[in-house]
Amino acid sequence: MRKLGSEIFTAAKERKKLLSVILQWLIIGGVTAFCVNALFTLTTYKAFGVQNSTGSGDKGFIALSYFGVARESDEELIGVGLLRDHLQALKDRGYVTVTQEDVIQYYESGKSLPEKSLLLLFEDGRRDTAIFSQKILEKLNYKATMVTYAGNFSSKDTKFLQPHELQRLEKTSYWEMGTNGYRLSFINVFDMYNNYLGDLDPLQFSSVAPFVKRKYNHYLMDYIRDEHGIPRESYEGMKARISYDYETLRDRYKSSLGYIPALHVLMHANTGSFGNHDKVSAVNGYWIKELFRMNFNREGFCLNQRNSSLYDLTRMQPQPYWQTNHLLMRIQYDTGKGIGFVTGDTQKHGAWETLKGALEVKGEKLILTSLPLDKGLVRLKNSNDFKDVKATVRLKGNKLGMQKIYFRADEKLDRFIALSVFNNYLYITEKAGDKEQELLALDLARHDGKPVLSIPEHKKEAEVRELETFARYADTRRRGEVYGERLKDKLLENPLPIEAGAPEYVPELSVHASGDRLVALSLVGDKLTVAIDNKEAVRYLPVSASQSGSVYLETAWGNFGWSQRNIADDVYDGIYEQLTITENTGSHKEKVLFDSKFKGLEAFSATVNKGWEAIVNWFVRNL
Repeated sequence: MRKLGSEIFTAAKERKKLLSVILQWLIIGGVTAFCVNALFTLTTYKAFGVQNSTGSGDKGFIALSYFGVARESDEELIGVGLLRDHLQALKDRGYVTVTQEDVIQYYESGKSLPEKSLLLLFEDGRRDTAIFSQKILEKLNYKATMVTYAGNFSSKDTKFLQPHELQRLEKTSYWEMGTNGYRLSFINVFDMYNNYLGDLDPLQFSSVAPFVKRKYNHYLMDYIRDEHGIPRESYEGMKARISYDYETLRDRYKSSLGYIPALHVLMHANTGSFGNHDKVSAVNGYWIKELFRMNFNREGFCLNQRNSSLYDLTRMQPQPYWQTNHLLMRIQYDTGKGIGFVTGDTQKHGAWETLKGALEVKGEKLILTSLPLDKGLVRLKNSNDFKDVKATVRLKGNKLGMQKIYFRADEKLDRFIALSVFNNYLYITEKAGDKEQELLALDLARHDGKPVLSIPEHKKEAEVRELETFARYADTRRRGEVYGERLKDKLLENPLPIEAGAPEYVPELSVHASGDRLVALSLVGDKLTVAIDNKEAVRYLPVSASQSGSVYLETAWGNFGWSQRNIADDVYDGIYEQLTITENTGSHKEKVLFDSKFKGLEAFSATVNKGWEAIVNWFVRNL
């Protein structure tokens, strides 16, 4: 009996051991499969001719060019999640990628392209771009061009891809090569106070960029000039300088890749030809046509058709702050064809009537995209009898632009009370007759308590930064010491402040300036109270519009702001995060009229995912 019990115990122990081993192998197998999928390319790109294409004919093609890709969006690089959303939306709408050779044959031989053709580019040749976009391309069966600077092949900066890595990308079949030229460098640079800064490399330019507007040029676009605009080089000197770059580019690509890429992107775009001076343009034009088979000469619009030229192509550069419908809106505007917009959460989206623009509900965000040079407008359904309400929301659209909430509004918006954040100002307005009246205007920079500088004080800030930059990046020790001495003298200066009568410096908003404002509003009877970022903006402001009405959201473009980049963008994304609207009766249990926040398990899952992303992002940034 004891022996039988021992055998049963041993058998049970062996079964547990076997199950444990099986479980361990399953885990190891799962992790191995994940790693293999993440690190290796197991599929091959299939050209559109092998797929079921959406048709043929002279529909042209669109060209999109991203600066680069990171885990999270910043001012220059689009986040991998948003890039995935962009490209998935295009895939869902029937877009297929075409190759450089497809485009060349489209122009040279009259070859037809699919009805919805996309030439996809990533510029600057960044390593993180390849890492974060590779799996997206594989999943969508999209092919892209990696555009590089030949001069970066000898760079010690680890963010740039080297030739052996570019060759590995080509072997995956999802990439082909292009070039931005030999170098990224800037000439004839002036700051916003017309101080001449001369010639700057990318690190120097990035350091002083906050104090530079559009008065500069790229290395190949003009004569090198002095502070008076007089050329510092002869025609022969200019020609030799520019020719050197193309010759070196040619030799560097041939020795590193074995060939010169067919696709070239001229830096910078929209000069009208191949440069800002006719003789400079002629030199560039000769080399571009001598070395390359196609050239992007314009930027801002995406559609290319046969009435253009292989050497005068245009590309759209989606910015890191563009939401998916922003991209789709721009493509629709350029192509003149309806594209259909993403809607996101169907239940929450269904609570709103879209009157203008496009609405996407993504997580806890309502993203309202305006029409070009116009607005976006949605109305909360069944809100006709809303009167006394409380509302909280994070407004996360960019500072340059308008995000507006209407309360007690009638159907034609002839009567309402409205709160808007427009170009970093808070406005409270109402309309009870023919004209919208302004009840409050508040500069949110001052609300934040930021110091107000005079123009002389800001000019000193600019000149200090410039001297610091020249001292840090001086090419000789002696030159660095000279700039260091000038910096000491500059720091001792005491420019005239506002209090002494100097004019105030009013910063011009950048189109890239991100916004994040927590708004809390209480509307009861004829009084309105508003807090911005937990700081009271106005208490018990008298209002006249006392009738019940609906809630609307509106967004609008804020006109062109300052930008380092030569882009045209007249679409705006208003982002209303965690929008909550409740009754304002004073009771303990007030009715919730609308709430975009996560609830229950969804909220728990979002918190866990957010924490995990924060951990991963920390490791990516610090390791």
